[in-house]
Amino acid sequence: MGDIQVISTCLVGATSNESLSHKNIKMTPWDLSFLLLGTSQRGLLFHKPKQENNNILKSSLIDHLKESLSRTLHFFPPLAGRLSTIKNTDDDTISFFINCNNAGVEFTHASAPKLTVSTILDSTRSPLTIHSLFPLNNIRNFECVTKPLFGVQITELVDGLFIGCTMSHSLCDGTGFWHFINSWSEISRGYKVISKIPVLERYFPEKMNLPVPLPLKMYDEKLFEKFEVPPLMERIFHLSKESIGRLKDKANSEMGVKSISSLQAFLAHLWRSVTRCREFDDEKVVAISILIGARSRINPPLPEGYFGNAIHMKQVKATAGELLKNGLGWTAMQINKMVVAQNSEEVMKEYKGWAENPIIFTKGLVFAGNNTRLGITNSPWFNIYGNDFGWGKPIGVRSGMANKNDGSITLFSGVEEGSLDIEVCLFPETLQALENDQEFMEAVTKN
Repeated sequence: MGDIQVISTCLVGATSNESLSHKNIKMTPWDLSFLLLGTSQRGLLFHKPKQENNNILKSSLIDHLKESLSRTLHFFPPLAGRLSTIKNTDDDTISFFINCNNAGVEFTHASAPKLTVSTILDSTRSPLTIHSLFPLNNIRNFECVTKPLFGVQITELVDGLFIGCTMSHSLCDGTGFWHFINSWSEISRGYKVISKIPVLERYFPEKMNLPVPLPLKMYDEKLFEKFEVPPLMERIFHLSKESIGRLKDKANSEMGVKSISSLQAFLAHLWRSVTRCREFDDEKVVAISILIGARSRINPPLPEGYFGNAIHMKQVKATAGELLKNGLGWTAMQINKMVVAQNSEEVMKEYKGWAENPIIFTKGLVFAGNNTRLGITNSPWFNIYGNDFGWGKPIGVRSGMANKNDGSITLFSGVEEGSLDIEVCLFPETLQALENDQEFMEAVTKN
């Protein structure tokens, strides 16, 4: 961990197991498709809590966070559990489920005596030290058979505090991740009951064969293959509400429509800019991969508070020449058409199609290690800056090393209402070219 010093590590369980009505939870195709990928890692940066003698991490604060975490886990029993497997003897395949056994989440207290808030917020390039602020690094979701499904690391900085969280992506998607963090912050602030109770029962259509058998054997080499990550660099770019609005207006004006959203316009701008910086031949086929939410798209919609995955990945493809010659509006409209097409019928087609022919994402399959794709994760709609644990709101958000590859793009809401922070992970030469790209930089504000 370099300059990060681990002070203590323990397991924290839910305050009570008595009310658990979901001892075993079957996993949906949405959950299972992420088994071979890495976890979800998101972390919040805070100013130093005001405490006497400048000792920001007295045992009282650590004990308070442990205790509030334990009480929050009472409402989210899957997080304190483990994955379990069943061997299907007829074909030697595996079926997975979530065992709510209250084995506990990993809780780490650490110190970074040389790391400051400004180093994280103001650095042009994201320092690699940030990766050490997260627990449970370098594991994949299927490994949560023996490892915790969730871990948190509280790291004391010179003048701040970082709460780094790692959660199995086979447990839930970004909506579920931030639902839990939002709830933990409520309990930490003194709430007795969280404002949105999670719905733990998973969604399955009628007449579906359960549990879903996977085309993996108990010792399948896919479970243990290594994927070498090339040297990468990360940077946060910031877009103001006004900049995003100008991109949206330009895209809609070019196409003579009003249907292109702010996010679609920005993603088109980013996709075109990175493609230009990669200097492809015009005939090169490039793609942008976007996670599509299913909660409101199926009929009837999933209940408020549904806790699990409810997303699938879709791609938009074009040649590099088409992107660069046809302009922002044309590119944004290709993304718009794909998103609009994801109605209830399409979502269920994806869901049932996967169950009949499971394709488990691997890091190589999703982002391919080749530089023809962008992979978009997270969402600017999640409640990040409302997570006050009792000493003030966050001042920044970062992600860990999980699933990072050339072209990994993580979206966050900005501190200012309506703004956007974009965490870009690229080959060093591509990131340098992007920073020197006048058209791209005109839309962003340097940190």
